[in-house]
Amino acid sequence: METIDVLEVPYQPAKDWTDKEWNKFTKWLNGMLKVTDMTITFTKKDGTVRVMKCTLMPDALPVVEIKPLQEGKQPRKESTTSIRVFDIEKNEWRSFATTSVTRVEFSIS
Repeated sequence: METIDVLEVPYQPAKDWTDKEWNKFTKWLNGMLKVTDMTITFTKKDGTVRVMKCTLMPDALPVVEIKPLQEGKQPRKESTTSIRVFDIEKNEWRSFATTSVTRVEFSIS
């Protein structure tokens, strides 16, 4: 199992981060989304700001039918620069580039 370095507090994305820092942030964000709902603020490709309440908690995700891989096709490679999440308010899957995140909010009960 891969270990993730302890994150310094406050941990807010910075545009001048290195690729290593963005990768660490992406892993942290993926891990946190699996244990709690989060409100993520990010800038969309068109420049608009979006605030999304989302999660990757298994109990909160819809059941998805897994289709067999078609012959000759390769499985989709997991991205290290974006995250696919379940938007709790829209009840749909969405994704965002982690480098576009400007704020992360969550609470742990």
